[in-house]
Amino acid sequence: MNGKEEVSLRVTKEVERWGVFELTLEGPSHGNPFTDIRLCAVFKKERTYAEAEGFYDGNGNYRIRFMPEEEGVWTYSTSSNCSKLDGITGEFACTRPTSGHNGPVRVKGTVHFQYADGKRFTPIGTTSYGWHLQREELQEQTLLMLQHSPFNKIRMSVFPTNDEFRDAEPNNYPFEGTPEQGFDYSRLRPEYFSHLEKKVKDLAELGVQAELILWHPYDNGRWGFDNMSSDEDDRYLRYVIARLGAQHNVWWSLANDYDFMTHKSSEDWKRLFRLIQECDYGRHLRSIHNGRVWYDFGVPWVTHASIKSTDVRVVSECTKQFGKPVIIDECGFEGNLNTRWGSLTPEELVCRMWEGNCRGGYVTHGETYLNAEHVLWLSHGGEVQGRSVRRIEFMREILDKAPAHMAYSSDRLDAATLEVRGEYYLQYFGPHRFAYREFSLPDGKYEVDLIDTWNMTITPLTGTFEGRFRIDLPAKLYYALRIRKMTETSYK
Repeated sequence: MNGKEEVSLRVTKEVERWGVFELTLEGPSHGNPFTDIRLCAVFKKERTYAEAEGFYDGNGNYRIRFMPEEEGVWTYSTSSNCSKLDGITGEFACTRPTSGHNGPVRVKGTVHFQYADGKRFTPIGTTSYGWHLQREELQEQTLLMLQHSPFNKIRMSVFPTNDEFRDAEPNNYPFEGTPEQGFDYSRLRPEYFSHLEKKVKDLAELGVQAELILWHPYDNGRWGFDNMSSDEDDRYLRYVIARLGAQHNVWWSLANDYDFMTHKSSEDWKRLFRLIQECDYGRHLRSIHNGRVWYDFGVPWVTHASIKSTDVRVVSECTKQFGKPVIIDECGFEGNLNTRWGSLTPEELVCRMWEGNCRGGYVTHGETYLNAEHVLWLSHGGEVQGRSVRRIEFMREILDKAPAHMAYSSDRLDAATLEVRGEYYLQYFGPHRFAYREFSLPDGKYEVDLIDTWNMTITPLTGTFEGRFRIDLPAKLYYALRIRKMTETSYK
């Protein structure tokens, strides 16, 4: 630390790779620190260079956070329009990551995801928009449910939402003010974002990715968070990135149902995406979720497609069109609401998830069972009540054991198929009740498993198969076949 050491409250001296370095400085608290003070730091290691913005955390505290992606000694130097915060230099050591810390998720090729260390990542997601804004007991129930679930990603909203199922006032707000007196969008409320930050860290401890929805149209004039000025939008976005961008498990969803927010133009969305690119040195995944009109996911500032569609079969064409991974983040929800989207049977939801995955995409779970307490998983979290989750866990176990490089094959248009040609085939029949299937495979001997995706059974078929062959089937719903080339180990 240089001669301005007296302003430092805390500085990280050692951090693991993809961990969080934090520099905390004491500065002015008068005026409006959110608009008056600019603070950033440059981080260097040999030829690697990165810049992170700082943020005001209340009580005169300013913080700069950074997620180092290379091991070794890093140096930093601050820059600010406040002389007390300007020109502070120092260094820290980045060490090897602890076991199980795989880094942020990245896109691999055109259809897959993987962690920064190369480990495969198959998104098995769910949605609970406001779980982190509920009473403490319900938040703990949500985390416990996730701990014992197959889900490794959750979609959640930064802002509170307003509709018939999410009508209670939150205990805190992202900006200074009240609904009665109005909000000062130039003054963010650090304690609101500190709580969000804690929940993101809780999710990281469970190995769950936090997909943060930055805007949504479900304000309906109640708080005005969806209708701020461009400057206010930009300030809020910079603050969220500065505060949470060092967390390795963060994804950015620019908006949910973006096209329902008619007061924002395509240029607004483009500006906000570019702001994320500019400020997020950690290169977290970025997308935007549609209502009716799809975004152009082929643009370079979007890393993957995030789509609402009840027809999950579109994923195979979308992957080809955009050259990026495709996630159907909303295909409908298992539940009993008086809506088409919120009243799927568990069988239908599981069928859609299998179909979408076997077409080379990924499909997100959602649940909307209305109970006496009016607590819905989609809105509030808590405990899931549906029957789909165990079946999703069964699906994930099969996918996790499959080759990481398998991809959708358009050669078998009548049944969704993932394959590694000549090695592995996973074919899902869904609503079709085939009495038999015929195959012609490359040279080699193959073993075949019959999978009942609803009853969660795997039945190995007797014998080995090669060349052209026929497999008789039970002609029932929701079956799949797994065909694997036999190895020397298989014969033993």
